[in-house]
Amino acid sequence: MIKTVTLPGGQQVPALGQGTWFMGEQAPRRAQEIEALRLGIDLGASLIDTAEMYGDGRTESMVGEALVGYRDKAFLVSKVYPHNASRRGVVEACERSLKRLRTDRLDLYLLHWRGSHPFEDTIAGFEALQAAGKIRHWGVSNLDTDDMEELLDAGGGACAVNQILYNPGRRGPEFDLIPFLEEQGIPVMAYSPIEQGRLPRGGALGSIARKHGVDPFQVALAWVMRRPDMIAIPKAGKAEHVRANVAAAALVLDAEDLAAIDAEFRPPARKRSLEML
Repeated sequence: MIKTVTLPGGQQVPALGQGTWFMGEQAPRRAQEIEALRLGIDLGASLIDTAEMYGDGRTESMVGEALVGYRDKAFLVSKVYPHNASRRGVVEACERSLKRLRTDRLDLYLLHWRGSHPFEDTIAGFEALQAAGKIRHWGVSNLDTDDMEELLDAGGGACAVNQILYNPGRRGPEFDLIPFLEEQGIPVMAYSPIEQGRLPRGGALGSIARKHGVDPFQVALAWVMRRPDMIAIPKAGKAEHVRANVAAAALVLDAEDLAAIDAEFRPPARKRSLEML
């Protein structure tokens, strides 16, 4: 069983979801990617994250096809471009995403990153969508601590998550952002939890993997999910990768493992600007 994370308001979602960045962009891979998404849902990784940006809408279209017959089993997340995040623009962008996704509602709708539109306008758009039953929850992505403080001051107390870049090699948010979100009761959604396969396979991750009889990337994924308030959304376009990710959700790292990772991937000793990919 995949553990769950509780959103503000009590909604429980799986701590392991499925990212879709770069999926749906190559026709020869489409059937395989659809199979992978459906398998993940069947195995409990039912949170599916996408965005209007991905593939200029092609990814949402692929996800929509994958969710035919699966929509009620999935917790569906999409994101709005910052330049579309005006009060009216949010509503119009959501309608386009819903059409591509072949659904009448999103479970969670995120501001992809901060742009020029005031938070008050974006929040008003989200609230209009909620009132119309088009989205259930809203949140943000790639917002640092000062941005989050401004969002909350602008009336963003209903923010359900902050989706950020976080993995053993990208620990900057641990210094202030993650503690701030914990204090506010806002879960973190970690994208690129294995750095898109670029984390080292040797070193601490490799030795821990050998100890547990798993892959180094599974160790990295388990490390991200060690936190009770963390949702990880690795991309897996093949069935075998989906199964490996789900297996990682059951991997428990001990104190020795965590100390070895800390020794190689040092926790931050000072504030670092939030990184993005």
